[in-house]
Amino acid sequence: MNNKYSIILGNLGNTCDRFCKSYKDNIPSEEMLDVAVKRMPFIDGIELVGTWDIRADNVKDMKQRFSDYGITCASIIPDTFSDKIYGKGFITNTEIKIRKKAIDYLHEMCDIALEMECEIINLWMAQDGYDYFLATDYNQEREWLKEGIATVATAYPTLRFALEYKPKEPRNFSYHARMADTILAAKETGCTNVGITIDTGHSFVGGENVAESVVLAKRAGDLLYHMHFNDNHGYWDDDMIVSSVHLTCYVDLLFWLKKTGYKGWFSMDQYPYREDAIGAISESIYWIKKYVQIVNEYYDEINQLVHLNNAVETSKFLRKLFN
Repeated sequence: MNNKYSIILGNLGNTCDRFCKSYKDNIPSEEMLDVAVKRMPFIDGIELVGTWDIRADNVKDMKQRFSDYGITCASIIPDTFSDKIYGKGFITNTEIKIRKKAIDYLHEMCDIALEMECEIINLWMAQDGYDYFLATDYNQEREWLKEGIATVATAYPTLRFALEYKPKEPRNFSYHARMADTILAAKETGCTNVGITIDTGHSFVGGENVAESVVLAKRAGDLLYHMHFNDNHGYWDDDMIVSSVHLTCYVDLLFWLKKTGYKGWFSMDQYPYREDAIGAISESIYWIKKYVQIVNEYYDEINQLVHLNNAVETSKFLRKLFN
């Protein structure tokens, strides 16, 4: 495996929750970029959140900075989630003027991506979902979701749109919740440049086996466009250091990423509330590289174990890794 590594720039900034509005001091995106390039190990790219890090008024400056540092813009993540105007939905909002505003904003982000020579628009449609029963027309809102994504994807055929799924938060139910329904959402657009982002933590919360989700995306037509790595305890999106909780899952995941021929980014997506951000995110990179090393070294043996279908022999192999 020879995938490139990236981080989401904002993960180096302020962290907050509904109890504490600021665990850390935020610094300008330009300063975070400098810190990331100089202190993060092995990174080849940076993901930028639209409006937070990148806008029409600073795109030329950011492009020059990326060029000077010799790094790539791995993805643009439009801010579909933090503006209160979208609190009841982004492109599924029941108000047509808000849906139009959302689509216009996505067009703006796509233009910025083209200028940054960035290939991926990572769409985490966090506000597109619902909270209460008997208060939502699921069919209509899913139709708006399909139409909105298709409209933008059709207008920008050279970009790839990666739908990042998550079962809940900030809404109680998300329309892009798990791999299977997100495959359906991507297919419904009818656009060949719409695929999927797997966030490992989101998949854990959704009760998925992430490795099998990789296989589902492959079987659906090579729909896995992007990867976000983090960890959690399985019931909330804690955005912890990789391998804080899961070990075997990551061996399995990296094996199937290799076996299915995934060529995209390995991007770290964490929210280190109380930890040193550079240290925490660096640890995740080191862990992923360790798993890559294991899979590369033992690929044939792991492949044989998969086909042997013997849990005892698999356990012996995994225990061997800790000797």
